[in-house]
Amino acid sequence: MLIYPNIDPVAISLGPLQVHWYGLTYLVGFLAAWWLARSRAERMGLTKDQIGDLLFYSAVGVILGGRLGYALFYHFDRVLADPLWLFKVWEGGMAFHGGFLGVALAVWLFARQHKINWLQLGDFIAPLTPIGLGLGRIGNFINGELWGRVTDVSWGMVFPVAGADPRHPSQLYQFALEGVLLFALLWWFSRQPRPAGSVSGLFLIGYGTLRFLVEFTREPDAHLGLLSAGLSMGQLLSLPMILAGALLIFFAYRSTAKTA
Repeated sequence: MLIYPNIDPVAISLGPLQVHWYGLTYLVGFLAAWWLARSRAERMGLTKDQIGDLLFYSAVGVILGGRLGYALFYHFDRVLADPLWLFKVWEGGMAFHGGFLGVALAVWLFARQHKINWLQLGDFIAPLTPIGLGLGRIGNFINGELWGRVTDVSWGMVFPVAGADPRHPSQLYQFALEGVLLFALLWWFSRQPRPAGSVSGLFLIGYGTLRFLVEFTREPDAHLGLLSAGLSMGQLLSLPMILAGALLIFFAYRSTAKTA
């Protein structure tokens, strides 16, 4: 059994100014994605300035979509009771599935503005996404939040704020699977020319499947619990991603076969 190390979530304190590790993980994620995107810019015919603009669009999509998704998917009743709560971002609350939709819309707008194929641009962005996902899970672990379900495995960890029982360190599972493993898979797959939409499709299938599986070890949201068929909200939201990814890959390779 392991004991949670109780890490201070504040990385730097300068008087009233506090910089949290969680915010730094997002910053490092965007910087890493920016650096890798610049190294591949020529493959998309993008300039260095356009890469910066694209990352800005994506960052706005993550923040707005993540917050809106968290409110609508996980706290819809609260939004109905107090619509202004949606804008109280200082109280925390982001959802990946909402952030994903926000980024998808941002990429579509960027592609339309610069007259770039939307699917090809999505394929360019997809391999960069797991970097931020993985680092975000490290931020969750540092914050001591989103812990796993009670377990008797030898590496079970006691999170003091969650009680005395050892739990799955599900944040670290997600870091390893949705961050490291998914990045390696997508980076390898995207090294060779692929049909437009296939890399994005693999991302959707990969993330959706890994998130669906790891949710079996993650404690469901207390106010929601388990929903239909004993599945969590995260699992229910991942199923459409898997289906959409399979359809993207099917039509991508079908279109290639027809033009071959």
